[in-house]
Amino acid sequence: MEGNSSSEVVHGTAVAIGAEGVLLLGRPGCGKSDLALRLIDRGALLIADDQVRLARHGDTITLSGAAEFAGRMEVRGLDIVAVPHVAAAPLRLAVQCDAVPERLPGPEHRRWLGISIPSMRLAALEASAPIKAEMALRMAKGAMVDGADAGSKERGYS
Repeated sequence: MEGNSSSEVVHGTAVAIGAEGVLLLGRPGCGKSDLALRLIDRGALLIADDQVRLARHGDTITLSGAAEFAGRMEVRGLDIVAVPHVAAAPLRLAVQCDAVPERLPGPEHRRWLGISIPSMRLAALEASAPIKAEMALRMAKGAMVDGADAGSKERGYS
């Protein structure tokens, strides 16, 4: 979903890890909300579930959701539930949740609104998926050196 407009809406789920936005993409039922729920359990905050608005502001894309659904997330098998949330965050990583990742992929990027964003492929329902998403975000921010954290904050959460 590329374009030159100043905003667009995509089917996905968005969370904030610390102050950084992560956009989870994939077909319905692939595990986007499940992965988001596990990231939230690890300290992330929900930005939007199902429909995510991307808005360009200068060289940054901001993720947000509809105000009437703020902090609400569908948890398959339960209901729509309230979870910790934040209104918006800058997009720093896109995760394609229904793709089988290559064993050692090179850097990947996707373009939205004319801006290139680091991306990765991930099997969202794997037990290690939240950890891999957090690691990929740190790598995208340049915070990992030779596979080890450069900082003391374990998962990038404030």
